[in-house]
Amino acid sequence: MHYVILFVIKEINGGIKMDITINKNIKGSILDIGGGGEGIIGQVYTSQVTAIDNRQEELDEAPDTFTKILMDACNLTFENESFDNVSAFYSLMYIPKYDHIKVIKEAFRVLKKGGSLHIWDCDIENAYPDAFVINLNISIPNKIIKTSYGIIDSDAQQNMEYFINLCKNCGFKLIKKENKNETFYLIFKK
Repeated sequence: MHYVILFVIKEINGGIKMDITINKNIKGSILDIGGGGEGIIGQVYTSQVTAIDNRQEELDEAPDTFTKILMDACNLTFENESFDNVSAFYSLMYIPKYDHIKVIKEAFRVLKKGGSLHIWDCDIENAYPDAFVINLNISIPNKIIKTSYGIIDSDAQQNMEYFINLCKNCGFKLIKKENKNETFYLIFKK
């Protein structure tokens, strides 16, 4: 069973609390997977970003400073080698685990040769029957965004090594990994 709960409120009691800083250092076009809601990557990189989400209401909530398209990350309609970068900011937790490989393969396909895949996410040991919740204070240029993401899913277990292995098996090369407490940031090259 897979239930998704997206929390977009100041803070939820309990859960992991984490501070994240995103500096504007990605060059070129960016496909942001699951870029609706707060649209964090779109807020930082504005016109560089094409954000996709499979829920129109999430796209409607996102700021209008970047391109937003209703699309399934498992079946991207973009041409091969269309983007310099692909990002997933705390969005892979909402995609059923059995679809992760499809999403990563599609990211590989639409990335230009030498392009980068950026993944921000967290370790999830258990998200059922109690929800997993992460509370984030996200520092972006000129702004701090406080939000929480959560999920209830009996198959939500994930960690940094899971994504490293998945991406390597799809042809990516790991070039950077950062982890702090239960969160991580990974950069891969095609």
